[in-house]
Amino acid sequence: MSAVLEQHLIDPEICIRCNTCEATCPVGAITHDDRNYVVKADVCNHCMACVPPCPTGSIDNWRTMPQSRPYSVDEQLGWDELPAPLSEAEWAELGGPCETGDAAPSPAPAATPSVSSSATTVAAAPNYNATVPPWSAAHPYTNLHGPKQPITATVTGNVQVNEAGTENETHHIVLDFGHLPFPVLEGQSIGILAPGVDAHGKPHHARQYSIASPRNGERAGYNNLSLTVKRERGQDGHPPGVCSNYLCDLAVGDTVQVIGPFGASFLMPNHPKSHLVMICTGTGSAPMRAMTEWRRRQRAGGQFEGGRLMLFFGARTQQELPYFGPLQKLPKDFIDIEFAFSRTPGQPRQYVQDRMRARAADLAAMLSDSQAHFYVCGLKAMEEGVLQALQEIAHGAGLDWPTLGAALQREGRLHLETY
Repeated sequence: MSAVLEQHLIDPEICIRCNTCEATCPVGAITHDDRNYVVKADVCNHCMACVPPCPTGSIDNWRTMPQSRPYSVDEQLGWDELPAPLSEAEWAELGGPCETGDAAPSPAPAATPSVSSSATTVAAAPNYNATVPPWSAAHPYTNLHGPKQPITATVTGNVQVNEAGTENETHHIVLDFGHLPFPVLEGQSIGILAPGVDAHGKPHHARQYSIASPRNGERAGYNNLSLTVKRERGQDGHPPGVCSNYLCDLAVGDTVQVIGPFGASFLMPNHPKSHLVMICTGTGSAPMRAMTEWRRRQRAGGQFEGGRLMLFFGARTQQELPYFGPLQKLPKDFIDIEFAFSRTPGQPRQYVQDRMRARAADLAAMLSDSQAHFYVCGLKAMEEGVLQALQEIAHGAGLDWPTLGAALQREGRLHLETY
């Protein structure tokens, strides 16, 4: 019998190209092109770190293959669907008989110190991102509609939510599902199927967008939700964003094909006196808006005793920051907001981690409180700076960050969603 490999594969039919797997993989085994995300068989060590965060389950696929002939990266990049398990004839052609069929390896530990591949050794950085929700989070519904059975939504609103004329034009888009149920929670996301075909003549893959409205709708009691979408103009040789621009150009009355919802961990706590620390940039504000609005509605109804809310929100300028006006109107005793602007003329550059350090005493108290939950959403570049700031604040307060970070991850109290 030939030596076999349980090869880890990603299903291109249901993958929404959210980059979570590549960002999560501690050994650099996942890569992508403009069509597919794929796993390098010679690098993957089956640590399983990428499986729980995947919002669609597309990454939890395996094929038993000859160790001498796994599917190559180039083969995977060309797929539109997963191949069938090898037949007996294919096994014979590739090197000998073996039991065929799908198989999943026994799960390895969630974190592996290092992995040897060819001539290189890659050390795994600590990963504090929780893959479980807070203990009191509501039950999420996921994957109700896949790419082959999308649900149709109607556009009932589309307005720009930062100052007109700014380079980063951002829209607030409201989608209504009519009489068809589409339950969502704050922190979840949906996939949008843009019409038309890509450069290869294939239908566009779904693109992921975080939901910007609370669980009972953008308009309370209505079966709708909202998105925060930035127009992608294209730069550095990259083409404009097909799906984002499609959404920004929609008019009221247009219809959209939606899949999802996705996400079962980036959820807010529901128990009284739980605190939220929200750190975001740009359109990463979408889930923070959803969580804040849900807490605001609960407060207005007088039926929930919420804890403290802190928001650290970064943008290049005040003019580019989405929802700046509405945020200014929120009561100070309801939410504590710190803005960070990195391109204000005549002013030093400020990033969210700078404002976090300026509020070290308050954040140290939050880090010491078992009822505090931390959420980070925005560009991937911010993640390292935010985690470094939290580590420094913890150290300054006499807290052991590795122990604390591991507890935050284990208890579903530190969630990172960067792209």
